[in-house]
Amino acid sequence: MADVINGVKVPFVPIIPGQGSVHKNTQLKSKSFNEIFSAEIEKVKFSNHASKRLEARNIQLTENDLSKLQEAVSKAESKGAKDSLVMMNDTAFIINIPNKTVVTAMDIKNSKENVFTNIDSVVFAE
Repeated sequence: MADVINGVKVPFVPIIPGQGSVHKNTQLKSKSFNEIFSAEIEKVKFSNHASKRLEARNIQLTENDLSKLQEAVSKAESKGAKDSLVMMNDTAFIINIPNKTVVTAMDIKNSKENVFTNIDSVVFAE
């Protein structure tokens, strides 16, 4: 028969204020909400339209590609660009720089039209 202490069946590990937790020796490095939020807001995002174009055109991006895009956006932002054409690996990305959002993407080799309008800068992310 299990012992009962204050209506709770034992065995259990009580949490006693001031006594520490079960993981006394584990040092968890936690980030504040603001740190996590700031890091996420700085990342390049993909609009719904761009996501569909990437899928339809079978354009796949690696972590390295995403890092290159992020770097290209940072460079364009430092120059005051608003809407940039970013060229990377035979793929063209139109990116709204203030929002850090990829608007559309296309494979240059399979593209019929190679005319880009309403951009104010071009960045080569190679």
